[in-house]
Amino acid sequence: MRIALSSYRSKPHSGGQGIYVRNLSRELVRLGHEVDVFSGQPYPELDEGVGLTKIPSLDLYRPEDPFRRPSPREFRDGIDVLEFLTMCTSGFPEPRTFSMRLARHLRDQLSAYDILHDNQTLGPGVLQLARRGMPVLTTIHHPISQDRRLELEAAHGWDRITKRRWYGFVSMQRRVALRCEHLLTVSEQSAHDIVTDFGVRRERLDVVPVGVDVDTFTPRPYADRVPGRLVAIVSADVPLKGLSVLVAALTKVERSAWSELVVVGNPGDKTLKAIADAGLTDRVRFEQGLSTPDLADLMASAQVHVVPSLYEGFSLPTVEAMACGTALVASRVGALPELLAGSGDEAPGLLVAPGDPDALAAALTDLLTHPDRCARMGEIGRHRAVSTYSWASVARATAAVYEKIVDQHRQKDSA
Repeated sequence: MRIALSSYRSKPHSGGQGIYVRNLSRELVRLGHEVDVFSGQPYPELDEGVGLTKIPSLDLYRPEDPFRRPSPREFRDGIDVLEFLTMCTSGFPEPRTFSMRLARHLRDQLSAYDILHDNQTLGPGVLQLARRGMPVLTTIHHPISQDRRLELEAAHGWDRITKRRWYGFVSMQRRVALRCEHLLTVSEQSAHDIVTDFGVRRERLDVVPVGVDVDTFTPRPYADRVPGRLVAIVSADVPLKGLSVLVAALTKVERSAWSELVVVGNPGDKTLKAIADAGLTDRVRFEQGLSTPDLADLMASAQVHVVPSLYEGFSLPTVEAMACGTALVASRVGALPELLAGSGDEAPGLLVAPGDPDALAAALTDLLTHPDRCARMGEIGRHRAVSTYSWASVARATAAVYEKIVDQHRQKDSA
């Protein structure tokens, strides 16, 4: 098949979209399919044999210059103006404007591809392509309404007003999801939440999990792990990721039981202040921009991987930690109970109540002081990652969904 795979942003090393695009496209090519990726900034890192078409935006949220003001010569058309003005009014324009640019780019190439697989854009341009006869499948990793709810609960005053405006694109995504004929999601929990929050009929949703590169994310000898090291992946320092809960929990864990917390992500000012107030500045460090091999090395060096999130539609870092043979402590929310299913020591980690620093501290203490139990849970996690969550398995299952959709469209055309 000839597959167009689109993503409005594809950050390579942190955040699930770029990882999803890179690994899925590689494995689809290995299965014999032709894949072209269409992406806005930041652009993905792709493997040999995968095409990349850059769909440039104004790149208003680049890490080194967020919420930047472009010079007048950077504006190319009305879509650029819409993007900038939406940002100026505290909105987040990228899903909408990327979809508009994508529709413009592909409108004369509809027959060049058997299917468009859109990754979480849910913008009106995707619907335009579907109306013009292009078979379209959209992945919703989880409804962003969950992020909006948690952010608004944590916001106060003017911050609450700006957050509500920022998440205005969620209403657009809901409207688009309701009109999408074919949807894909990554867990049964996400499917349930999409049905509940977006009103989508369950029969329009297929479920295929996110995968993990089990050759890169692989265990190291247990003796090589750093005693007492905790690792957490926080793609964005927002309430949903629960980093503040983890910081509070660490104040309740005996200092002799853990040596350091390494967080992959950018800290916010509130988090840095909380760490300083807790007297943990010398024990918590942040890493950004790690290569995939370096990230795998870090995750495999930990004694425990921590997922303190208040919601997860899937949680790719959880599966990556499992593939590295690293025991987990995670919140009992979203898809995490699916990923860590099992009783007692037959599970790859411990589940705790979300938002509960005492429960999180107790679970961390339990595993940190019982290395044999950590090792056993790590072995269970590795086996599960290889058998269920390899990218090769994910690509085969996704391609089967493509074939079903393409066949349905051919039948409609011949009717």
